[in-house]
Amino acid sequence: MMSKKFIIFSFFLLTSITFFAQNEGVEYLPTFDKRKLHYGFYLGLNQNDFKVSLKDVPSVPNASITVEPTAGFNVGLIADLRLHKNLNLRFEPGLITNAKKIYFNHLAIPQDSVREASSTYLHIPLLLKFSTDKYKNIRPFLLAGVSYNYNFSSSEDNQDDNFAGQFRMNTSNFMYEVGVGVDFYLYFFKFSPSIRGIFAINNEIKYDNPANGTSQWTAPVNYMGTRGVFLTFAFE
Repeated sequence: MMSKKFIIFSFFLLTSITFFAQNEGVEYLPTFDKRKLHYGFYLGLNQNDFKVSLKDVPSVPNASITVEPTAGFNVGLIADLRLHKNLNLRFEPGLITNAKKIYFNHLAIPQDSVREASSTYLHIPLLLKFSTDKYKNIRPFLLAGVSYNYNFSSSEDNQDDNFAGQFRMNTSNFMYEVGVGVDFYLYFFKFSPSIRGIFAINNEIKYDNPANGTSQWTAPVNYMGTRGVFLTFAFE
C-alpha cells in the first residue's frame, strides 16, 4: 500500500511540474545538451522492499515471511557522457539508506519472529538515458541500467547469526533499474525529477550456519532480493 502511494505521489508531482514548464515562454539553456560531458548531483527518497520466495523445508512447516518497508534517503553525484543527441551514458555513484522489518510469521516467540534490516548502501549505477527531442523547456526521458551495491550494514562477516538474534545479508549485490523522468531547463541549471524501479539480481540473504541446526529463519528462503522505488531529483 505504501509503495502504491509513493508511486502515485511521484506521478502527480512529475505531471504537475511538466504542465508548469510547458507554459514558460522563454527557452532556457539552448546549448546545454551539446556538451560532451557534464556533471551534477542528486537527492531523493526511496522505499525498498524485499521480494521473497520460499521453498519447502519439512522441519519448518507453514513458513511465512512478510516485509514492512520504510522510506529512506539517497544522495549522490552525476557524470553524464553524450553519446548521441538522444542517448547519454550516466555514472551516478551515491549513498542509499533505508530500513525494513522482516516478520517470520511461522515463529510464535516475538523476539524470534521479527528482525530489522537497516542498511546503508554504496550505490554505483551505470545507466543509459534515452531522451526525446527538447520541446520548449522540457525533455522526457527513459533510464535503464545495472548497478553494484555495497551494503555497509550487511553483517556478512559476523559470526553471530539468527540463532543469536543477528540477521545477515550479503555485502556485495548487483541490481538492474529502469525509470522515467523529465528534464526541465531552468535559467541557471537543468532540474530532472525521475521515478525508478530497482531490482536485485542475486540472492541477498546470508544463510545461517548449518552447524547450529536447521534455521527457522533462513532455511525456508529460496530467494530474498531488493525491489524498490526511487524518487530522484537531479541538478545538472
